[in-house]
Amino acid sequence: MTDLAKIPVTVVTGFLGSGKTTLIRHLIETTQGRRLAVIVNEFGDVGVDGEILKSCAIPDCPAENIVELANGCICCTVADDFIPTIEALMALDPVPDHILIETSGLALPKPLLKAFDWPAIRSRVTVDGVIALADAEAVAAGRFAPDVARVDAQRLADDSLDHETPLSEVFGDQISCADIVLLTKCDLAAPEALAAAKAVIAKEAPRDLPVIEVTEGVVDGRVILGLGAAAEDDLAARPSHHDTAHDHDHEDFETVVVEVPEMASAEDLVARIEALAVEQNILRVKGYAAVQGKPMRLLVQGVGARVRHQFDRPWAPGEIRVGRLVVIAEHDDINLDAIRSVLVPEVVAV
Repeated sequence: MTDLAKIPVTVVTGFLGSGKTTLIRHLIETTQGRRLAVIVNEFGDVGVDGEILKSCAIPDCPAENIVELANGCICCTVADDFIPTIEALMALDPVPDHILIETSGLALPKPLLKAFDWPAIRSRVTVDGVIALADAEAVAAGRFAPDVARVDAQRLADDSLDHETPLSEVFGDQISCADIVLLTKCDLAAPEALAAAKAVIAKEAPRDLPVIEVTEGVVDGRVILGLGAAAEDDLAARPSHHDTAHDHDHEDFETVVVEVPEMASAEDLVARIEALAVEQNILRVKGYAAVQGKPMRLLVQGVGARVRHQFDRPWAPGEIRVGRLVVIAEHDDINLDAIRSVLVPEVVAV
C-alpha cells in the first residue's frame, strides 16, 4: 500500500502526439475533489502544452500549480530541473493531493523513476503509477509515434538529450515501465489495427498489463489514479533496454558533416537529398548551401525524403560560398563515401 503521508505522483509517458496533454486536460477538468499539480515536459511544443493546460485551470488545479519545464528532456535534466520543481510543488500551500508529470515523448521513464530516490524527496513523494499512451494506428504500423517527423525534429531541437535511441526502443521502455497502457485515437483505427497494436504491446510488456481503449483522452480518473504502485521501489520489474553499466549513455545514431560546392540550383540539391534518403536510409539532413547565381544562402531541412528549403540571408563579403550539410542516420547505415557521392556534384573536366 502507498504511504498515505507521501504525495502520489502519476507519470504520463508516450510519444509526441499520442494524446498526453489531452488526457491531462481531461483529468484536470474532472478532478473529483483532488487538488492537482502538473509538470509539463513536452519539449517539442514548448510554450504550447503548458498554455493549453493553464487555459483549463480550475480551483482544484490553479494556473500556479502547472509548471512547464522547457530546458530539455526531463530524464536528462533530472538534477537541474525536475528535483527543484518537485520541491517547489511540495512547498505550495495548500500542498497538492496529486502530481501529474507529462514527460517528453523521448524521455526514457526509468531514469525518471530512479530520481524519486533523491534524498530530498523520497520521504515525501511516491510514484503512484506510470501511464503509457500509445497511438493505436502508429503502433499497429510499426511507426510507434503518430508523426515521426515531429519526433525527429524534437530530438534535434533538444540539446540536453543525451541518448539517441531508436523509436522502437523508446516505445519498449515506455511499455516496460508502465502500470497501465492507454491505447489512444481508437476512433481512427480499424478493428484489425487495434488488435495488431494490442499484440505489439503484449509482446513488449514484461508482465500482463491492462490496455484501455481511449478516445479524446476520456478515461475515469479512478481507473488510472490511486494505483499505489510505488514504482520507485519496483524498478527490477520494469526492465529497460538501457539496464547496463553505461545506462542511458549510448549512441545508436551517427552524424557526419559534408561540405558541398555551389549547386546548380536549389532543386538540384533537394533532388540529391531526396535520393540520399531513399538510397542510404538517411533520417535527417540539415544545413546550408550556395546556389550558382544567387546572392543569398540556401537553408535546407530534410526529414527522410521530405525536404524544405528557403533563402535566409545574403552571403557576407569575403565569405566562402561553400555549403555544409549535417547528415544523420542509424549507426550501421552511415557510409560517408556513399553520402558524398550523392550530395556532391561530379566535377566535369573542360
